[in-house]
Amino acid sequence: MKQRPPKPDSDIVLVASGDSRLPANQACWPAQVALEATVAETLAGLGRRVVRGHPVDAVEGHGFITGQAHGIEIFRQIDRDAPLIVAESCWQYTSNVLAGLTKHRGPILTLANWSGQWPGLVGLLNLNGSLTKAGIRYGTIWSEDFTDEFARNAIAEWLRSGKISHDLSHTRQLTNESFDAALAPDRDRGAELGTALVRDQAILGVFDEGCMGMYNAIIPDHLLHKTGLFKERLSQSALFAAMQVVPAARAQAHYTWLTSRGMRFELGNNEATELTARQVLEGLRMYDAAVRLAHNFGCAAIGIQYQQGLKDVCVASDLAEGLLNNPDRPPVRGEKGEVLFDGRAVPHFNEVDECAGVDALITDRVWTDMGLDPSNTLHDVRWGAHVNELGIDEFVWVFLISGAAPASHFIGGYAGAVGARQPPMYFPKGGSTLKGVSRPGELVWSRLYVASDSLHMDIGRGGVVKLSDAETARRWQATTPPWPIMHAILYGVSRDQLMAKHQSNHIQVVYAPDADTAKRALVRKAGMARAMGIRVNLCGDIDDALDRHQGVEHRR
Repeated sequence: MKQRPPKPDSDIVLVASGDSRLPANQACWPAQVALEATVAETLAGLGRRVVRGHPVDAVEGHGFITGQAHGIEIFRQIDRDAPLIVAESCWQYTSNVLAGLTKHRGPILTLANWSGQWPGLVGLLNLNGSLTKAGIRYGTIWSEDFTDEFARNAIAEWLRSGKISHDLSHTRQLTNESFDAALAPDRDRGAELGTALVRDQAILGVFDEGCMGMYNAIIPDHLLHKTGLFKERLSQSALFAAMQVVPAARAQAHYTWLTSRGMRFELGNNEATELTARQVLEGLRMYDAAVRLAHNFGCAAIGIQYQQGLKDVCVASDLAEGLLNNPDRPPVRGEKGEVLFDGRAVPHFNEVDECAGVDALITDRVWTDMGLDPSNTLHDVRWGAHVNELGIDEFVWVFLISGAAPASHFIGGYAGAVGARQPPMYFPKGGSTLKGVSRPGELVWSRLYVASDSLHMDIGRGGVVKLSDAETARRWQATTPPWPIMHAILYGVSRDQLMAKHQSNHIQVVYAPDADTAKRALVRKAGMARAMGIRVNLCGDIDDALDRHQGVEHRR
């Protein structure tokens, strides 16, 4: 359906999708109030009035849409032809508003504040990816305060035309001519790996589907099957049951293995607010149980939903997830005493993001085939800011996830890893993160997504830089301090280009030992994905190298 411009005399209706957890909505509400006031002021300056599409709940103390039924009820009262803004200052469940947006005929604008606090940027990217998958047209914009020319011009364009044009010149579709002849062997080897996976097939273990309203994170079976992958639909109750029969001595052995490698845990005694030894050991029971279930069901990768269901009965899954994503991890033995997945990762897709799961498995196959460390993870595209220190003078992203990053990504490995308590606002039963600062090095980044009933992959190169302790601390405090952090530069892709094109709140990252190897691995990964029937887009400068982004002082 063609997007129509807003009528010049019509009010702009604003809605706000929120979390399903009351403490999160209450904590985030002041930021949402500030964002909505800024949006109303911005639109007033352009001659338009903003009206709220749903009331503030005085009893609950916030004005977010908190569930799918709540959203459907609200959208029944909204004129389907009205221009509509979905304004986000925090993480939101897209399922809260998706049903209503599928029926809306008027122009839709999604927007967020440029802040790492709760964060609206992550919610915005998930919403956009979900709308793209659903085939719903929308414009999108982001800004610190919406006084900048970029944001104001974009909103003015939306008011005129019902859409926003962004610069997407950094991306081009992969073809047979995309790489020079020297890279043909890598392209061909990737294609061989993809053809083998389609032929031989593999299983993704999905511990309950559809976490946190992430419609974009669910791959329809008819698309997945074409790649050679199939879902083993497992229940988180089965995982919880399997945790109960892991002996205490086995969990303690995993704990001893980690501490012998130098990992430390910030332990306290208050279960409600601090990380306790009991929580850590319960998380290691989950790790052990997850490896066993992956083995028993023949899974090549697994994804634990956690946030819905398990969060009410046990600790967070992130420590287990970070261990799974690393070939170097505490050994889990089978019934005959054999080490399960010996010397291999069990790729885990955080928040059961199936797009990340396929991506992780492709990465694992390519990097292992090249004799490289296949440890990979997703991160939230959390936030970012310009940096001018240590010879760096450019925009540096904050990639951050709730703890599922492997220790091999950190400065110091396990010795540089810390287990911190998950924030009580999101994780009432606590649990340990796997926290660290990502080490400098070359990256390949990517994202798999669904658009026009097809699987697509955006892929590019980047690097991780080491910032000062003060700047790292500032960035952690502006986001979520207990979680692992990555200071990333994406080669040839600006802040606004990534925001405009990226179809998820998540981005997949993996290290390579040097720029040349990273480029070759990217070519193989792109070739493998393409052979699996995935449409691949190359993003940015795949020939760049980290040393061109760092000063002499930093390299020392």
